[in-house]
Amino acid sequence: MKKTKIPKDKVNLILDLKKSGVSNIDVLNVIEKTERSFFIDESLKKKSNLNIALPIDCGQTISQPLIVGIMTQCLDLSKNMRVLEIGTGSGYHTYILSQLARFVYTIERHKPLLFKSEKIFRKLNVSNIFSKHDDGGLGWMDQAPFDRIIVTASAPEIPQNLLNQLSEDGIMIIPIGDDYSDQVLKKIKKKDNKVLSENLISVRFVPLLEGKEN
Repeated sequence: MKKTKIPKDKVNLILDLKKSGVSNIDVLNVIEKTERSFFIDESLKKKSNLNIALPIDCGQTISQPLIVGIMTQCLDLSKNMRVLEIGTGSGYHTYILSQLARFVYTIERHKPLLFKSEKIFRKLNVSNIFSKHDDGGLGWMDQAPFDRIIVTASAPEIPQNLLNQLSEDGIMIIPIGDDYSDQVLKKIKKKDNKVLSENLISVRFVPLLEGKEN
């Protein structure tokens, strides 16, 4: 079987991620194999392998691959884990998580975004992603607890609803901050009824808003 040649811009992207701190080989392999172009508009497809955030519908963005790589790496995933994702967005990060975990439960407040991402998941024949249109800050109580929680919008503080739904020994990755200029990505661990917090990197995410949009 002839080996598929990896495009030069994808090779450069993976090298860039490695240089910038993404060292987990499983995460790098999934990013390399995943076509980011599936999750963005036709007019932006030539930029799909660039290490930049790109606009999607509803005033949202598809995150920079470096941020996707770092957040995913810090989750320390394994194939037996159940993951809650707050903010489906384009579905790109959701799909990457689905390749590294057992089940991914993803919530999106913008109905058009969720509809579009669900259509992509069906095209890709993904069977371990469960999605719903709802207020992400409420979590998904019916499916809790979760081994891992990842939040792709910034909150002024750790949402108690999500913390309650994180399992013992669980990890949450979330950007915390009041505005774009003062946000830090945090790794939250639940251990022996204690909540441990570690600052990772400075980031810029859209705010985590209450309610849902049709």
